[in-house]
Amino acid sequence: DVQLQASGGGLVQAGGSLRLACAVSGYSFDDYHIGWFRQAPGKAREGLASISSTDDSTYYQDSVKGRFTISRDNAKRFVYLQMNGLKPEDTAVYYCASSNGITSSVYAPTMYNHWGQGTQVTVSS
Repeated sequence: DVQLQASGGGLVQAGGSLRLACAVSGYSFDDYHIGWFRQAPGKAREGLASISSTDDSTYYQDSVKGRFTISRDNAKRFVYLQMNGLKPEDTAVYYCASSNGITSSVYAPTMYNHWGQGTQVTVSS
């Protein structure tokens, strides 16, 4: 089975940093596109960043561009999301997900087949 497990969330003050990690198992790691998403209470799940399986190209939503960085460690089978300059509006549950084929937007949750369980990020003002 394909499994993803997100970790690294927590409580941080505005302006602070966190690094989320997504542990990936159960398939050939470098065959899959990995994305990070978040969902705040009462809001739709939002795609934030994504990294390609083929050439490590990265993609960022405008809301996080310049503050968040996605990276992958193929040897250790982890994908990271470094989050700097956190704002209260970044408060949400963060998820990682994998896709075996992007045919539309890399930010669309429907493009992703498998999901981790989510990790809470809370940013205080």
